[in-house]
Amino acid sequence: MSDVMLSLDAITKAYNKGKPAEVQVLRGASLTVARGEVVALVAPSGAGKSTLLHIAGLLDTADSGQMRLDGTDLAGLPDRARTIARRRDVGFIYQFHHLLPEFTALENITLPQLANGVSKPDAETRARKLLDQVGVGHRAGHRPAALSGGEQQRVAFCRALANGPRLLLADEPTGNLDPATSDQVFGALMDLVRETGLSALIATHNMELAARMDRIVRLEAGHVVL
Repeated sequence: MSDVMLSLDAITKAYNKGKPAEVQVLRGASLTVARGEVVALVAPSGAGKSTLLHIAGLLDTADSGQMRLDGTDLAGLPDRARTIARRRDVGFIYQFHHLLPEFTALENITLPQLANGVSKPDAETRARKLLDQVGVGHRAGHRPAALSGGEQQRVAFCRALANGPRLLLADEPTGNLDPATSDQVFGALMDLVRETGLSALIATHNMELAARMDRIVRLEAGHVVL
């Protein structure tokens, strides 16, 4: 078993390729995330953090380079296999919670599990456990509109972990919250990650939050700087 959960090697990505407006976002970005490690990815807006996360999470494809998840080469997978791997192995958290407004907190966490073939009783049991872990179990029956911003984002954390991924990717997960709430919610996320032994790559502008992770890497001019 490899000690490396995520490996990105010489990843390149350009948009508007071959056109006068071509933008080279990644220019050979390389990084690794060890098993159980939480890595902060720091860079200014527009530097390519989201692009790198989307490639790592199989939401986008690199122009060149190699990517491995727990030793498995993912770069050349066909679309169907990429979808299965993403749903099974990767959890995503965004700056905005993107919860389904017509469903309760519990249902928002249950639905991804049902799509993955989990029975409804088992899915609800796991959903309740996750909600309890982040301190919002008492809000399980509420829809997103009835939840505070911090509560909504905690539910989004639970949804990202619903299917037991091996890798968590987060893009400014507390960027839409006030500083006090951000600190509390990030603490809940770190507790959840540590309890589950996840590997995580978390993009953030907040250096105080970055300092609470195991390691900080920076994205500069399309390269990852350790």
